[in-house]
Amino acid sequence: MQNICVYCASSSKIDSKYFETARELGAILAKNDLRLIYGGGSVGVMGVLADSVLEDGGKVTGVIPQFMCDAEWQHDGLTELVITETMHERKEKMASLGDAAVALPGGCGTLEELLEIITWKQLGIYTKPIVIVNVDGYYNHLIAQFKQAADELFMRPQHLQMWAVVESAGQILDAIANAYSWDESLRQYAKI
Repeated sequence: MQNICVYCASSSKIDSKYFETARELGAILAKNDLRLIYGGGSVGVMGVLADSVLEDGGKVTGVIPQFMCDAEWQHDGLTELVITETMHERKEKMASLGDAAVALPGGCGTLEELLEIITWKQLGIYTKPIVIVNVDGYYNHLIAQFKQAADELFMRPQHLQMWAVVESAGQILDAIANAYSWDESLRQYAKI
C-alpha cells in the first residue's frame, strides 16, 4: 500500500472536529510514507488535509477537472496536480491511483464519490479496501440505510462487508489492513 484516496469536503463552514480529523489523517499519512490522492482543492477539509500531509513532509497528488482550475479552486502547492477533462475522469483516476478509498464526512460530492466506489466494488470493478470515517456519528443514517437495503434485499448481506466503518483518523490504517478480501468473483452477489 502506497497511495490512499480520500474523499472529503470543500466546505470551510463546518465544525472544527472535521478539520481536526483531516489534520490527524494528514499527519498519519505523512508519517507512514503514504501518498494522499484527493480531489485537488485548496479550501475546506480538502485544503487542510493536503496542507497537513505536506507540512509533515508527505506527498500529495491532486486530481481535478479543468473547469475547477479555470475557477482557480486548485491547490497550487501539491507534489503533483493531475488535470482531467471531466468529473467522471477525475473519479476514475483517483480510484485507479489509490490502494484504498477513505471517505471523511462530506456533502453531496463526497457522498456521490463514496456511493460510486461502493457500487464499483459491488460489481467487482474496484476490489480495494473502503473505509468510512464516521466522526461523531456523521454517517449513522447512511450506514442504517445500507442495512435497510440489505434487510429488504436491494443488496445482499455480504455487501455490508465491502467497507469498514471507523470513528477516527487513527483507526483508518488498521481498517485498511484488516479489510475483508474482495475480488472480481464476488460480483456474483450483485445479482439477487
